[in-house]
Amino acid sequence: MTEISARDKTTKGVSQKGTTTLAVRVLELVASGQASSRAELAELLGTAASTISLTVAQLVERGLIAEEGTQSSTGGRPRRVLRAGSNDEYAVAADVGGRHARIGVVLPGGGVRDVANVPFEVADGPEAALPRLVEHLESLAEQRGRDRLRGVGLSLPGPVDVNSGAVVMPSRMLGWNRFPVAAWLEERFGVPVAVDNDANCMVVGEQSVRPAEHRQSIMVKIGSAIGAGVIADGRLYRGATGAAGDITHIRIDGGADIPCSCGNTGCLETVASGAALVRILRERGLDVASTEDVVRLATDADPEATRAVRRAGDHLGQVLAANVNFFNPDA
Repeated sequence: MTEISARDKTTKGVSQKGTTTLAVRVLELVASGQASSRAELAELLGTAASTISLTVAQLVERGLIAEEGTQSSTGGRPRRVLRAGSNDEYAVAADVGGRHARIGVVLPGGGVRDVANVPFEVADGPEAALPRLVEHLESLAEQRGRDRLRGVGLSLPGPVDVNSGAVVMPSRMLGWNRFPVAAWLEERFGVPVAVDNDANCMVVGEQSVRPAEHRQSIMVKIGSAIGAGVIADGRLYRGATGAAGDITHIRIDGGADIPCSCGNTGCLETVASGAALVRILRERGLDVASTEDVVRLATDADPEATRAVRRAGDHLGQVLAANVNFFNPDA
């Protein structure tokens, strides 16, 4: 009896996990516009129509999916059209960079509203920087109604332990190591908080709008440092310790003996990152203080900036070529 009971509990746990995963995929497909009916969902996911109908009904009940109108079908009765979101619940989110943060409101199904850039100095440390960011996020919540706030999301430019919601051994975030970012925010907002690496967040967002048959991809983010997010078999791949895609500290010949923020020399970051481009152009006598300045000069066809950006692209391409050959992604 004990063995049967244990087996039943295990089976129930697996079943609940599978149901949750299916609901997430259904919501992703509807929100991205890849599916607008139960029949399309069943075909894309290779799942029984009855299972899809049950999942859709649960999402409709929770206000994450709405049904409206009908569309003609090749046979049988017209299909109900599905779209993401039907209630007024929302989350607030921030994409944090070295010198600024991009904030906004996230609606059911993934729609984004009230997007703005606000000052954020990651070098000030979490105790000083986070309270200022919270003021901006709370302002968004007050405008929409605090009682309808259901979550807070934060993407950070460093390795993140998603289980603890903390940055782990970041090379450019002095004072942030092991600071409990998620717990700190949960205490202030009183709602669930999700914290992850910025490149991981970017690749998940990109995957949500790609064709359903594309299930392997690499997304590269170049800021002060360089990060990459990896999608394997349609899902975010973190690796054994959560560091999958951390290409910024791969050593390359072009890096020579240039010191890196990690303590080593010759890393990709030292010759191809935004911080590297700022350093290189300043050494050549240009008045630059940020990655935005580099982008402005390159956009204006400044020869020194164009040359530096192209050279950085060569270095990055060498590293990515090896990863592409090994991983064989769709994009």
